[in-house]
This record gives sequence, structure tokens and C-alpha cells, in this order.
Amino acid sequence: MIASSRKLRYIHELFNPDAHRPGICAAVFEREFTYLCDENSAAYRQAIDACLRFEYQTAEGFRSIRSLKTGTRFLRDQARFALSRATGMRPLLKDPHAIFSAEWLAQTFDMDVIILIRHPAAFAGSLKKANWFFDFNQFLEQPLLIRDHLQPFEKEIRQQANASGDIIDQAILLWNSIHSTILKYRQQYPDWHIVLHEDLSTRPAATFRGLFDKLQLEYTDRIDRRILEFSGAHNPVEQHAGNEIRRNSLANIQNWRNRLTAGEIHRIRENTRNLAEQFFGDEYW
Repeated sequence: MIASSRKLRYIHELFNPDAHRPGICAAVFEREFTYLCDENSAAYRQAIDACLRFEYQTAEGFRSIRSLKTGTRFLRDQARFALSRATGMRPLLKDPHAIFSAEWLAQTFDMDVIILIRHPAAFAGSLKKANWFFDFNQFLEQPLLIRDHLQPFEKEIRQQANASGDIIDQAILLWNSIHSTILKYRQQYPDWHIVLHEDLSTRPAATFRGLFDKLQLEYTDRIDRRILEFSGAHNPVEQHAGNEIRRNSLANIQNWRNRLTAGEIHRIRENTRNLAEQFFGDEYW
């Protein structure tokens, strides 16, 4: 929705290994949630910088063509980058996998940072619905990440890496790992924009208007209509093929109550309580 502004160009998940597009960015991320800092970022900085300046990697993009579809995408991406560079558009990088690298990205590229907070039960419900398991060895293979952010969870991470628990156990550990880092960010960087998903869902127009103001972007009637079009009650409550970003946002934030059992909800609340209370009051449960 923020990319509805004609001043921005949306860039999709550079840090996601499954979404790599060589023409968009030459950097290859082999792990989910790669952590970059001054000590290990040399191999990535130039490629990310080129992407944020909309310098399309033509040779790499051309070599990635495998079909008519990827060939068409190559031409489209190349043209979009050229237009974005020529018209001075701002890059908008959306990437949950970059959460642990947010500090380095902000400091290196002078980024405005927006962080979206998910309710722990909503997060777990999404993972359960998608049956999405995480290999915690990807954390252990990053000693700098453990040292700087995840040391309090190292024992649990090793346990999950050695003998994976059920998807609820995984969701709890992932949520705690991510949101403990977000809590540090909130304390260290008060100028960053931290938003509850529930606020965007219950008051989409007002909350987005506030974000647009903070980012010094014009909030137009066209953008307002688009936000209401994609979040209004006429949209489905659950995600289905073909409507991935259209949702009845007010009803959607309660989906976790249908996806999780009472026992699972209790387990999530008890095991995220200390962190969750920093973001959510009792009324959110």
C-alpha cells in the first residue's frame, strides 16, 4: 500500500533465498534471516547499493532467463529500474527476512525503517496454516547473529535444531527471537516507525495516512481509495489464490482464533508473555 505512492518503487525481499532475482540484486543470500553488520557485510554492500540506486544487472538478469515468462520479467524489471532511476524514485524494500539486518541497512543506506508487529498467536496461526517449518540451524550457522541478538535463546535454538518441536513450539521461538530484537530497536531508535498489524487492520486509512506523513509522502484520494479497496469488508477473510493481498482486514486479525486450538493459544500466550506484554495488552487476547 505504501508503494501506491508514485514516488516509490517497490523492491521485493532481497534477503529471501527463495525470491532471488539476479538482475534485481547480484547478492545471493543462502540463509533465511541473514544477519549483516559491519563485520560481515563487505560481500553484500555493493550489490545492495546498486539495487537501491536502481542499477539493473543486465548480464545476470539475461542469464537467468529460462522461459517466455522469465524473459518477459527480465524486460519488465529492466524497464522499471531505468524509469525509477531516471525519475528519481525512492526505493521501498519490503523484507521480513531482513529484520536482523535492519540496523545495518538503516545506518549504511540512510533508510527510513518501518517495522510491522505481529500478534504472537496470529504469527503462529499463519505458520500453522502454511505448515511452514524453520530450520534453526540457519541461526546457529550465524555466530554473529547469536552474539548480537539471539544469545538469550541459544539453548532453545540448539534444541530446536537438534530435534524440531511441533510448529507451535517453532512459532513461539521464532516470534520471541524476532520481537526481542524489535524491542531493542524500539529502545535504541525512537525515530523508527513501529506499527501494530492490528492498528493497520482496524484503522487502515488513518494509520497509513500517519505513515505517509512520517515518510513525507503525499496521501492522495487515489491512495485512500486503494487502501479501502484492498482492506474493506467486501474482501474475503481468508487468503485464497488470486487475492493474496485483498482481505477483510478487520475480520482477518481474528483468524488465529479459528486456526489454533484453545490449548495452543494458552501455550503461545504463556511462552511469549514477557515480550508480548511490551506490545499487546490483555484486550488483544
